[in-house]
Parts: sequence; structure tokens; C-alpha cells
Amino acid sequence: MQITETNAEGLKHEFKVVVASSDIEQKVKDRLTEIGQSVRLPGFRPGKVPMAVLKSRYGSSVMGEVLERAVNDSSSEAIRERGLRPALQPQIEIVSFNEGADLEYKMAVEVLPDITPVAFDTIEIERLRPEVPDADIDKALERIAQSNRKSEPVERAAEKGDAVVIDFLGKIDGTPFPGGEAKDYTLELGSGSFIPGFEDQLVGATAGEHRTVDVSFPEDYGSADLAGKAAQFDVDVKEVRAFQPAAVDEELAKAVGMDTLEEVRKVIRERLERDYGAVARQRLKRVLLDQLAAKHDFPVPAGMVDAEFETIWKQYEAERAQGGESAEPEDAGKDEETLKREYREIAERRVRLGLLLAEIGRTNNIQVGNEEVNRALIEEARRHPGYERQVVEFYRNQPEALAQLRAPLFEDKVIDFIVEMAKVTDKPVSPAELLGTAEDEGEPAKSENA
Repeated sequence: MQITETNAEGLKHEFKVVVASSDIEQKVKDRLTEIGQSVRLPGFRPGKVPMAVLKSRYGSSVMGEVLERAVNDSSSEAIRERGLRPALQPQIEIVSFNEGADLEYKMAVEVLPDITPVAFDTIEIERLRPEVPDADIDKALERIAQSNRKSEPVERAAEKGDAVVIDFLGKIDGTPFPGGEAKDYTLELGSGSFIPGFEDQLVGATAGEHRTVDVSFPEDYGSADLAGKAAQFDVDVKEVRAFQPAAVDEELAKAVGMDTLEEVRKVIRERLERDYGAVARQRLKRVLLDQLAAKHDFPVPAGMVDAEFETIWKQYEAERAQGGESAEPEDAGKDEETLKREYREIAERRVRLGLLLAEIGRTNNIQVGNEEVNRALIEEARRHPGYERQVVEFYRNQPEALAQLRAPLFEDKVIDFIVEMAKVTDKPVSPAELLGTAEDEGEPAKSENA
């Protein structure tokens, strides 16, 4: 076998590889001999089938198998001998091969760049520490109390803020439509939970009254079959109910399954701290990635950038197809050439950051354990109630899907590793300040983050 490097420009290496015909013929013969030890053919005992017969019957398939293995083995050897780290699968182009002649092919492979991360103690970032004020907990308690209000029947006309128990049947052009019917439905007037205009037309109704409600579905309604269409609802009002004042007391705690109101407050505080903490972490991560991107400039494999760009562009086209125009206001008015250039820049940044984080993880032996992946898998399965088993089986039978589940776990561990050594200044902030910062630094759909 002869391996000749014909080009080494940047991250791309090209080779000419020649595998001698004698090697190929010997491998074919060895494989045919192996087959002959076990194959059963009429008129021949196992192990006694003539080579000519084996070659006639199996030669073509064995030759294909041997050629594939020869290419795989020789390309791997070329990469191994030179200590290359491929970024993508090598591209193989067969130049020539005929039975009895040498196999010659070209191989092009892009390799991972040499990456030297900056000293992490040169990174300075501000970490927002959200503090949940008692007023936020009070508001949350009021919302819980509001949703747990009790109501009682009243013998008067319905007012905004009351609830009505109704039967209704919706029609379009006189024909009932799927999902447009319900019995004994409790509707709070003024809640805005129904089609615009529906609730307003029931204000003033009394128990036992029949009303016809005319509405139009919004143009952006979730069902394309109903969006923008005029509908008529036959509504029978069966009961008018008035809500009692919402009370924040120990009875409310029992209504939500807890012993004391203080316990409810504690749970609310923990949930809010967790939610705000997640926003603060995303902000910290975004700031850190911005600094890493600014401090590192190394070449990235063009093939990886192309693949990332294709993913971004397909997402952009899908969103545009759904919305009729770009999902991003900042894209409005830009021609396709400009958009593609901007998205390619984002793709390159993503690839560079991804390679940097991978290198930091590799050199510092940062790994994601199976237990961590299993916990993430369980969390993912819980997002699909009733299909948990199917979700788990899907991920366990799809290595690529499982790798996608592992990737954010690895990224988060690398981020935590860097933050531990960076110069971090903690800044207490209110939830309003935190959310205002997150909105100002909002991450668009064409995110520049890894």
C-alpha cells in the first residue's frame, strides 16, 4: 500500500492511496477460503468446494466486501500515521480499479484545529443573583386564591366576573364543527378564555335562557380549518354563579394540599427562585460565550460550518413558510444573499464555540456519566405523559438522539468548570431587573450561542 499526501492546506488534507492488486487478490482468496469452510453446495462436502466454484458464486460480493475494507483500513492508517484528528468523515473518490489491477483512490479529510484556550482567570463576568421579594410571593398567593375561589348559584343576570354553566353547539355555515360542542361547561365571563366576543354576549343572561352568539375565529387561530371564519353558537345558560371573595388563609393551604400557609409561601419562593435562577444562568452563559468568542480566533472546518449553516437555513425557511415571512423582525427587508451571509457567520461562531468547549472538556477530562444521561432521559419522558416508555425506547435505540440529549449536559458542565476559575462578581437584582436584562439581551431564533 502506498499513501502519498498530495495537499495539506489549512485544515484540509488530501491523499493519493494505492492498494496493490496482489494484496486485494490475496484478501479475496482468504475470504473465499473462509466461506468454503462452512458453505454447503450440492455435490461438494464442506471445506472441499473448489476455489473456482467459490469464485464463480461468491466472487463479486466478496470483491465488494474486500474493496470496502481495503479503503476503510488504508484511509484509517493514513490518518493514524500522521496523527490527524478528523472533524468529519473522509471523502473518498475511487480513481481506478479493475480486477487484476491496483486500487487507486483519493481521500480528502478536514481535521480539527489546534486550540489553545485562554487562561480562564482572565475572564471577568457578572453573575446576577435574583432576590425574590415578599410582594412577588403575595401576588402568587393571590393568583392561587383566585383560581381556588368558590362560587354559588345566584338568581340574577350574569355580570362580568361571574361564571355561567352552559351547553353550547358551534356551527359554521349551519354545520357543526369538531370541538365546537360541550355540556355543563363553566365559563368565567371576562376571563378571555374563549373566542373574542363570546363572553361579552353572555353578560346579562339568566339561568334557563337560550342565546345565539355570533363570533369570528381569529386569523391566527390554532386550527387552520377555523381560522378567520365566522361561527354561530347556540348557547343554553343553565346556571349563573357568583364567586366568593378570594381568601389567602389556612383554608387555602389545605385546598392546595398543604398544612399551613407558611408552607405554601415556602414552596412558592423555591419555585420562583428556581425559575429566576434559570433565567440568570442563561444570561451568565450568554455573557460567557460572548467573551469566549471574542477571545478565540482559530480556523474551523468548512464542512462543519456548511452542515451547521444548512441546519440553520432549513429552520429559517420552515419558520418563514409557517409565518409567510421571516420569524425575526431584524430580518425584514434583507435580501437572501445578506441573510445567508449573516446566518453563515452565526454558523461559524457556533462551530468555533462548540469545538472550543469540546477541547476544554477533553483536556480537563470533563465527562457526562450514564446516571446523568438517564436522569435527563427520565425528565424528557415526563414531558410526554402517557408515552414515557416509547420515549425511553426511542432514545435508547437511537444513538444520535441520545447524543443530542448528552450534548447540553456536557456543555453545562464545561460552562460550570470555566465559571469556577473565572473572575465572577455577584450582583443582587430584583426579578424585574433580571427579566429586563434578559429581554435587552434577548436571544433571537438565529441564536449566536453554541
